[in-house]
Amino acid sequence: MNTRTTFAALTAAALMLAACGSADDASTEATADTVEMPADEALEAISDEAVADPDATATDAPDVDSEAGAETEAAAEDAADAAAAVAAEAAAAAEQASE
Repeated sequence: MNTRTTFAALTAAALMLAACGSADDASTEATADTVEMPADEALEAISDEAVADPDATATDAPDVDSEAGAETEAAAEDAADAAAAVAAEAAAAAEQASE
């Protein structure tokens, strides 16, 4: 008796769910929107003409003081020589430690 009651309840539930549905075809109502549609609408008012930017910061190359450039170059060479000397000392110390 218990199985008949369960079967009857399941049948009634299935019929109620079937009654809630509609016969409309969902695929005809669903149209996919693409990303291009809003983008095209936003770009309609844009023209292809170039516009000058008054706030642009592009300038000619600044004048470099030749004496300051020579001092900077000499300091860079001195730093490179000092680094090479330290590297040579470190290599010699490593070689002595391994002997």
